[in-house]
Amino acid sequence: MIEAAATVDEVEEARVRYLGRKSELKLALREVRDRETGMTLNAVRVAIEESLSRREQELTTAVVEDTDFDVTLPGETFARGQLHLVTQVRRAVEDAFLGLGYEVREDREVETVEYNFDLLAFPDWHHARSPRETFFFDEQRLLRTETSPSQIHLMQEREPPLYMVSIGRVYRRDTIDATHFTMFHQFEGLAVDRGLTLADLRGTLLHVMRALYGAERRVRFRTHYFPFTEPSMEPDVSCPICDGEGCRVCSDTGWIELGGCGMVDPNVFEAVGYDPEEWQGFAFGFGLERIAMIRYGIDEIRRFFDNDVRFLTRY
Repeated sequence: MIEAAATVDEVEEARVRYLGRKSELKLALREVRDRETGMTLNAVRVAIEESLSRREQELTTAVVEDTDFDVTLPGETFARGQLHLVTQVRRAVEDAFLGLGYEVREDREVETVEYNFDLLAFPDWHHARSPRETFFFDEQRLLRTETSPSQIHLMQEREPPLYMVSIGRVYRRDTIDATHFTMFHQFEGLAVDRGLTLADLRGTLLHVMRALYGAERRVRFRTHYFPFTEPSMEPDVSCPICDGEGCRVCSDTGWIELGGCGMVDPNVFEAVGYDPEEWQGFAFGFGLERIAMIRYGIDEIRRFFDNDVRFLTRY
């Protein structure tokens, strides 16, 4: 159908049919369960995009050559909308992980204490359990503080190996400042297989970070503590605002924290019925707004929620 397209409009119809959000290829990518299938389908996507671009260029060139008026004259400008910057970054994250063979998952935003804390091995004294830091509906229900509960849901549904990334909104009673907000978007990843190590985690994150930020951004990993991973790390990326010199966005450190990661704690595996002697896994979680700030040099997370058209149309 692509090569047979006679007009640019027909090319666009083909694009929607083969690459649209509800196309068979996109739906198949969301159902990927293994790396090989994911990489194969991603290669098909790239081939279709190249074919569409080639045919569109051929038709555009033919129209210009057949025109008997001055094509250098300015045309009529039509106002058009565009995707919100967070949505653009979300799709970039999806593409990066789909290419690695991960499945993309969405889950509920209203969670239970069991899935948000208990099954993720949060100790009773952990500060996140406090109503001062988390939005509770009652003693058992809350607005999820991270997308990590998706990992528990998936592990309860299926046996390993698993490679997934969950993307969605999360909520915390944070003090609003340049890099914190009470609602933001996060993506959480989980890999469970035999023989996985910390080196696999680090290699995966470096690949995704370079795809999102480019090779010029420096990345470092620091040891840290998280209830559901051991050992745990925090990745940092060099600040794009000051280029490592120090500013208010990076708290004068020259680095911006991305989130957390580490090897899945054996207690989490035991809680969902996995044998920690047979299976190993790693997990990670990062904020989409913070990724956009680093990628485009934005100095305020509040800009994403101000609905200022001047900002929204800049990217």
